[in-house]
Amino acid sequence: MSMSNSLTNDDLKPTTEAQRTWRWYHFTALWIGMVMCIPAYTLAASLIESGMSWSQAVGTVFLGNAIVLVPMLLIGHAGAKYGIPYAVLARASFGTIGARLPALLRAFVACGWYGIQTWFGGMMIHTLAGVVMGQPLGGDKIAGLGITLSQLVSFFAFWLIQLYYVLHGIDSIRKLETYTAPFKIIICFVLLWWAYSKAGGFGPIIDQPSQFVEGGKKAGQFSAVFWPALPGLVGLWETVELNIRDFRRFANRSATS
Repeated sequence: MSMSNSLTNDDLKPTTEAQRTWRWYHFTALWIGMVMCIPAYTLAASLIESGMSWSQAVGTVFLGNAIVLVPMLLIGHAGAKYGIPYAVLARASFGTIGARLPALLRAFVACGWYGIQTWFGGMMIHTLAGVVMGQPLGGDKIAGLGITLSQLVSFFAFWLIQLYYVLHGIDSIRKLETYTAPFKIIICFVLLWWAYSKAGGFGPIIDQPSQFVEGGKKAGQFSAVFWPALPGLVGLWETVELNIRDFRRFANRSATS
């Protein structure tokens, strides 16, 4: 009996052995790419700006990532074992028709994350273009958008870069993460050196006290910052949490044992 075309296509079929090209070092490169994430840096920096010490901010980020780790491991297991994507496994809980709803909801979340990443990437292009030209790019803001023309062009430039990898599938992402991981590590140390130079050493960074302790300007307000920040950190990886199965289904058998 042939399956209905509405229930299967090449993207929904279980992966074959030939398609399982991801090994442990590919997942390591993917993890490095996730760690070197500007939105994560921005969120962590905002915790310190809100009054946390470096240890409180790092602890909050660590807790948020630890919470996300549990469902990521559980969700990714089915992909590695059965080679099926999220949209197929969801049928076990929602049925073949009902599974379309969580699949669409996941797509909406992915669209939002795509937009966030594109904005940060576009601002990177915008900033680098200003450095190359010797002065920050300016101009009048476009009515209704609140950004300049150069910012809009930078946004769409990075949008096109990401679109290339979307259209070329998971294998292009594997190659991108693998080849760029060493450069990301180098950039991380460069940023660390920059922070060290700007702060005059690690001492002023580490010795910066929490503003939530007695004597601080925001004493007693730790929970007012911590509790909104924690779900924000969890939500930061919500898309990857749902999509990790779509990476793990391409894992080589040796990477799943």
